[in-house]
Order: sequence, then structure tokens, then C-alpha cells
Amino acid sequence: MQPSDLKNLKIAVVGAGYGGAAAAKALSLLGATVDVYEQASQIREVGAGIGLRPSTMDRFRQWGIVDAIQKVSSASDYFEILTGTGDPIMQEPWPEADTLGVTTHLIHRGDFIEALLSVLPEGMVHLGHKLENIEDKGDKSVLTFTNGVTVEADLVVGADGIKSVVRKALFSDNEPVFSGEHAYRAVIDIEDAHGMAVDDNLRMYIGRGTKVYFLPLRHRGQVSFDITALCPDGTWSPNTAKDDLLKTVEGFDERIVAITRDLDMDTVNCRAVYDIDPVDTWHSDSVVLVGDAAHSMLHHQGQGANSAIMDAGALADALKEAGSVKEALASYQAVRKPVTDELQRISRQGWTEDEVNDVFPGQKPASQNPQGV
Repeated sequence: MQPSDLKNLKIAVVGAGYGGAAAAKALSLLGATVDVYEQASQIREVGAGIGLRPSTMDRFRQWGIVDAIQKVSSASDYFEILTGTGDPIMQEPWPEADTLGVTTHLIHRGDFIEALLSVLPEGMVHLGHKLENIEDKGDKSVLTFTNGVTVEADLVVGADGIKSVVRKALFSDNEPVFSGEHAYRAVIDIEDAHGMAVDDNLRMYIGRGTKVYFLPLRHRGQVSFDITALCPDGTWSPNTAKDDLLKTVEGFDERIVAITRDLDMDTVNCRAVYDIDPVDTWHSDSVVLVGDAAHSMLHHQGQGANSAIMDAGALADALKEAGSVKEALASYQAVRKPVTDELQRISRQGWTEDEVNDVFPGQKPASQNPQGV
């Protein structure tokens, strides 16, 4: 699109998470008028650490915000997979680090969203706007929020997560799919890591039915300690006792058991893990999905947040290169959907049939069952 057309484009982004904030930054750099509407009255990102891949950091460099991200993250050279008792399985450098000239950075989710929001112009993000309805009028769309505000935009970007109102209203009424596992996430001080924080690299320990992710956040003096374990309870935010959590790491390295035993359960974020089946269509002529709204995936590949950032970059690229919004949205989906469909598929390959059968007798692993276990 011509710079003058982009400058006259009015864009409404629904959701101020990773995908929404990144899309707002990328699209505002095109010269468009961008407003972000977030249902929460304040931004509070719970959880723990994630890894921002080289391709993601390269996007931040293109947008001129890489310094803001690096200030609140730690550079990592490689990732390692080990058995539960610490025997090495594989160790690899982060893909694309050499070719892009930047490596993966480990960051706390809260620091990440704060850094993204800090590089947006003041007044761009509107809190307390929960989407009630969206009316697609072809070349424009109208958003109605529960607070009575109505907004018309040339382009609506649905970045409203796994339970996306935009997706359900226009593209797919499929419900989130329970993976058959729980994630338990905590942040601990390095001093409480029982000597396991030896460098700034991500490690995953694999035992039967359990994976432990150990992600140093040295810039914070902390470690993100995450346990993912098979469990039949699909309650979104389950209550978990310390004894139940300890059972998930039986037989693991004694230091992992000790860290688990020392956890303050009031500080542990416990949730059932869900994704969505691939969505056939992500866009109309004036509405498009990004991030979890389009392709929520399990966290086994660590690609959820990274995919959202890459969506934002691809959407901005498409608008710049195409002749119209309609053409740009079709191009964006053509570029991104094959990638995220494959990531969703791979991310569901988390467990063996025997492991799943221990918890769900007679069921198959999610990789063999499109609807999850």
C-alpha cells in the first residue's frame, strides 16, 4: 500500500498482550493510526519465563526496540534436554543465531509485556474495554464494548487470546482443547536453585509423564522453574497441594525435588493447559487474527509468544507490500498459517502412548488425536 494510504488507515487492535502490543508497534511504524483496546483495567502478566528466539529479537531490532527488550532479559547460547536425573540427551545452539547475529533472550512474561507496552505512544492503549460485539461491514468493522464505547475501524486486529471473542464471532466457534496436562510455574531466587543455575541457558528435564523447564533469569537474580505433568483435571485454574506436586517429580534429580519441596504454593501459578485446533480462516476483508486468537498452541516448543511477534511482523510487511487491506490479509495468512499449523501439530507431540495411557486409559497421545487427549 502507498504511504499515504497507510497513513489514512485506522486500525483497532483488540487485546494488549504480546501479539496485540507487537502488532500495535509494527503497524504504527507504517504511519497508521492505531488504538489498542484491552479488557483488563490494569496489565498484570502472571506466569514465569519464556525464551525469545533469534527471529523474534531480529524483529525487535527492525522495529528499533531491541534495547528495551535486552535490558530486561538474559542472552542464552543454547538449550539442553536431559533425563529427569540429569543425564544429557541433546544440546544445541539456538537456530538462526549465527545467521541473524542475535541470540535467544530469556525473559519474564511480566517484564516482556511491560517492555512492549513501554514502546507504544502514550494514549494508544485503552484499558477497561471488554469487547461485546463485532460487526463486519466489509471494508470496515464496528466494535462495541461492554462499557458502551463504539469504535469503527478500517482494520480490526483480533489479538484477544485463546478465548478470542473476535474468532468466535466471525471465524470459528470451536472451543479450546484440553491437552491432558497441567503447568505449574514459579519464579525462585538463584540462591534457592540448589546450585543448578550454572549459566544462562535453558534446560528441560524429562521424566515419565513430567517435564521440568529450568530457565535462568540472571538479570533478575532469579530462575523460572516450570513443571508440566499429565493430569486428567481440565479445570482452568486447578488447586494443587504440595504433595501432589512432589509426586510429579518423583525419581528426578534430588535438586529438582528439593526445589519443588521448598516452593511456596501461594506463589505457584497452576493451570490446565489448552490449545485450539487449527482455524481454517483467519481474516475477512477488514478483520484479522494474530497470536493465540489465531493459533493457540501448547508450550512444548516454546513458540507461542514468538509466533505472535512473527505474526505482527508479517502483518505489517503484508500491508506495506500489498495493494489493499484485503490483499494484505490474504497474503499474511498465506505466509503465517502453514508455519503455525505445523507448530501446533509438533507441540501436541508431547507424550508417548504409554505415558498418556497411565493417566487416560485407552486414549492416544494428542499427536494422534486432533481433538487432544
